[in-house]
Amino acid sequence: MNDELRKIHQPAFNDGRNIDLSISHLTGEAASQRIDIDRQPAPASDALWSKLPESLQKDPTYYGMPMLKKPVWEWVIPFYYYVGGLAGAAIALGAATQLLGDGDSRWAAQRCRWLGITGGSFGGALLVYDLGRPSRFLNMLRVFRPTSPMNMGAWILAGTVPTAFAAEILSSRCGVLGFLSRLFGLMSGAFGIGLATYTGVLVSNSAIPVWSESRTILPVLFGASAAASAAAAFDMLNAGHNYRSVGAFGLLGRASELAAAQLLERRLLRVPRVAIPLHRGKSGFLWTAATVLTAGSLAVHLLPIQKRRKRVLSGVLASLGSVCLRFGIHEAGTPSAEDSRASFRLQRQLADRAQLREGGSGQPA
Repeated sequence: MNDELRKIHQPAFNDGRNIDLSISHLTGEAASQRIDIDRQPAPASDALWSKLPESLQKDPTYYGMPMLKKPVWEWVIPFYYYVGGLAGAAIALGAATQLLGDGDSRWAAQRCRWLGITGGSFGGALLVYDLGRPSRFLNMLRVFRPTSPMNMGAWILAGTVPTAFAAEILSSRCGVLGFLSRLFGLMSGAFGIGLATYTGVLVSNSAIPVWSESRTILPVLFGASAAASAAAAFDMLNAGHNYRSVGAFGLLGRASELAAAQLLERRLLRVPRVAIPLHRGKSGFLWTAATVLTAGSLAVHLLPIQKRRKRVLSGVLASLGSVCLRFGIHEAGTPSAEDSRASFRLQRQLADRAQLREGGSGQPA
């Protein structure tokens, strides 16, 4: 077959991904994936098959081979989780303080909104950088699909910053414009709650065991961590002590983050193999560091000392803990995807639970 016929019958024979690079341009994190189609297989040898591979009868898998593809997300994504969560929690706090109605709450709401607007804009830039081009983010807004966490996240991000900015611009107006400011403030708060928690839904909407088994707790954990990081930002700026709501928000966020982390570990330990990435390797170190840093931040926050150094130290520890939490969850995805036994054991446990439910309801098991 000559070259012309080859191009007609097989237009994409460049790197095995069925993509013709002469008419397309690959950008974004997935563009780094490669398939080595030129690599020749190792020559067959009788020694290689002197003993056929066998799976353990008590713990069978597909000969120990990974059954899932590891995630290809780069560092930008977990950092976006942190920045977006901080921004969403700050804007949600601004909407909550707006409801109090006094002068101090008005100033606190304005500072929360500006923090959220800044963080949300930066988070959007991180997301566009990961996608490779701005048009890909806009293309996600061409549809509205409530069953897709990624699509809903794009809509939430697209609505958070504009509504918060509109609320802030109109905040000093009276009459109809003042009413619109309060309305936009409440709308931005609803978007902010979604921005602080939807990434937990997005991560757990996966077949990777350590993520999928966390689906009922991970959104709460990310939301609590976002609240702690938003209050920590005020502490580092030495502004949170001026507003009682910020201190209470941060205290609740730190305590809830530690509690949710413990609940997540207890859930994963129902299949101990699934919890291994949170106790070993890089992901285990980051997970443990997140717990230690957040607990340290809570302890410093509760000290009966009213000094700037105490607030800054507490804020730094909480921020580092929140960052380590996101990166720890992210890094745990790769070893969990490569561990086929974790997937098989989880599936078997789910099947056993289903049989027990059917047997308990009188249906044939």
